[in-house]
Amino acid sequence: MNNSTQDPGIAEYSISYVSRVAGVSSRTLRHYDHIGLLTPGHVAQNGYRFYTQDQLVRLQRILLFRDMGLKLESIAEILEEQRDERQALTEHIQQLQTQRKTIDRQIAALERTISAIENGERMKPETSFDGFNEQYKEEVTERWGAKAYQTSNKWWRNKSPEEQAGFFQQVRELNEAWISAGKAKAQPESEVAQSLAARHVQWLRSIPGTPLESGIPEQGSAYVMSLADMYVADERFAKNYGGHAQFVSDSLKVYVQKGMDL
Repeated sequence: MNNSTQDPGIAEYSISYVSRVAGVSSRTLRHYDHIGLLTPGHVAQNGYRFYTQDQLVRLQRILLFRDMGLKLESIAEILEEQRDERQALTEHIQQLQTQRKTIDRQIAALERTISAIENGERMKPETSFDGFNEQYKEEVTERWGAKAYQTSNKWWRNKSPEEQAGFFQQVRELNEAWISAGKAKAQPESEVAQSLAARHVQWLRSIPGTPLESGIPEQGSAYVMSLADMYVADERFAKNYGGHAQFVSDSLKVYVQKGMDL
């Protein structure tokens, strides 16, 4: 604690204390201060940093987002947009509760697999992957509706393990083709890029429940354009293209703008 000239009614915690209870290094806290992500309540004349409850709440949120795999730049943007701490923490609780349910299902699926192995029984594919393919459930539902998720999820669950493996192989080959074209410095308008864009859209069309099934060109175009933006903005997707996500995005947008078959 600090006996400083600050308001005596406000509890203050030294950087060493916060470091210990939060499980982060003092160096990390100083770095957060340096980049403006977490500024101490005040800094004493001797340079010691002190934190109040407001900063502890912010640190708690920072660590939650960090555990979700977000970069510090993204965390800063989110915190800047969400100024209502109580509402934001309530949303965090809801997200964690959803994650807990998914993890519980994954644990149960793994336990069933272990039991099958120990007892010399065959795995049941229809239950072995319960909870393993729902990482995008909320955002799919938010963007395109619950029906879209339910349709695509049912389609996926009805696939055999061999069919699922084949689907993943198709995705890997498509991603590798995009990366090769990006490394070759192909332009989005080039024949190579547009051929890949057509192949990409055809792959998207193979997944039921998406707006491409609507038969309405405007909906299909909006869907592909939104995915093109997401491939760049969301690191989970961008990493699939080996540093060439912008090229993929631009190529898909050219394809849509040319009014190709959607």
